[in-house]
Amino acid sequence: MHIGDSRLRGNDMCTISMNNKTIILEQVRKYYNEKFGQKKFEPGRDIVRYAGRVFDEKELVKLVEASLDFWLTEGRFSEEFSGKLAEFLDIENVILVNSGSSANLLAISALTSRKLGDRRLKPGDEVITVSAGFPSTVAPIVQNRLVPVFVDVDIPTYNINIDAMKKALSPRTRAIFIAHTLGNPFDVESVQKFAKENHLWFIEDNCDALGSKYAGKLTGTFGDIATFSFYPAHHITTGEGGAVAVKNEELARIIRSLRDWGRDCYCAGGENNTCGKRFNQQFGTLPMGYDHKYVYSELGYNLKMTDMQAAVGSAQMDKLPEFCEARRRNFDRYQAMFRRHEKFFILPSATERSDPAWFSYILTLRENAPFGREELLKYLEEKKIETRNLFAGNIIRQPAFLDKEYKVAGELDKTDIVMNRTFFLGTYPGLTATQQDYVAEVFENFINRVSSLSRRRTAAR
Repeated sequence: MHIGDSRLRGNDMCTISMNNKTIILEQVRKYYNEKFGQKKFEPGRDIVRYAGRVFDEKELVKLVEASLDFWLTEGRFSEEFSGKLAEFLDIENVILVNSGSSANLLAISALTSRKLGDRRLKPGDEVITVSAGFPSTVAPIVQNRLVPVFVDVDIPTYNINIDAMKKALSPRTRAIFIAHTLGNPFDVESVQKFAKENHLWFIEDNCDALGSKYAGKLTGTFGDIATFSFYPAHHITTGEGGAVAVKNEELARIIRSLRDWGRDCYCAGGENNTCGKRFNQQFGTLPMGYDHKYVYSELGYNLKMTDMQAAVGSAQMDKLPEFCEARRRNFDRYQAMFRRHEKFFILPSATERSDPAWFSYILTLRENAPFGREELLKYLEEKKIETRNLFAGNIIRQPAFLDKEYKVAGELDKTDIVMNRTFFLGTYPGLTATQQDYVAEVFENFINRVSSLSRRRTAAR
């Protein structure tokens, strides 16, 4: 009987389809082993990455399975992924988006909604943040015609200086929006208390810190809104992707609206008339009964995640606990290695009462080090060891912010040190002990070489 035979019954078609799908997915598993099977690290030839994708055949199988569904926007895998993340965080409203940057944009934009009444943020209102951070934490503040107020950080936690935060308060301050730097939680208790006492919105940028804990509780669960990124460098990945977590139902409704073109309707894709009032409501100056599916109560976007991305995220969520433990283990190994070089480097420190799932291992050159950052980083690059600076350094020095409105509260002395003398190495789960031993050897060789040159120069004088 041929597939095209009109006598082929529905059950037979379903059986053939399932059999073909099983065959395809089994071939995907074989392909993974052939394409991505483990390879032995060769020092000096292979790159020691600062970050990267860590996955097995499960992600690939789910990705192909989602593609076979050909449900290209949100679907069953989106529901599965968001459900796992919501359960992990113990927060009901987890809204998937196409990037961590979009998550930040939605978080700030939601707070400008007229639906919030007197609590809405208005143009000219001030938002406290740090200058030693990532641009997409700050960009939504500027894009919503709010004023970022930059404060300094502490070294060696690289998080917001609490005294500076308090001094940044003004009659126009309405929110605080900061990240847990490189997975190291900021002093949540102090920030949360400050926000509550001054009636401020509190947004956690948790993009680098999924799985980190403060006082035994997961970061991303303390603020009014929390944001997450699933870019390949982060704790789990969907390639491009992110999420917003929010406890308040009204805020959740606003964020979903903004993500879904700004529409007032909250029907899921493929659904109609969930509210039961699709054609008998009045909105704005639209005609009575205007189709609720095409009523827009916010100036929104389309920032949804695809189901294929969500399929990968769902598989990654199952690995998150072991990923976080690997990051902690890799951090601890570096910490032990670099204690012998504290003469030259300021070593990182976890915030008191925190248990970071470290995004990276961060170092700052001491002022009297006999070498500069760029000299060291060029040497590491030559030896195939990747490094990164702490993002924007001092963001007000960046070209994009030269003509933007902002305020600075106090000095940014530590931020300038970060800009000039700080860098980080990877702690991601794909990093091996062999690779870290190679990194230690390269640092040792560099320091010995520089120290020898310094001694010869001193003797020549």
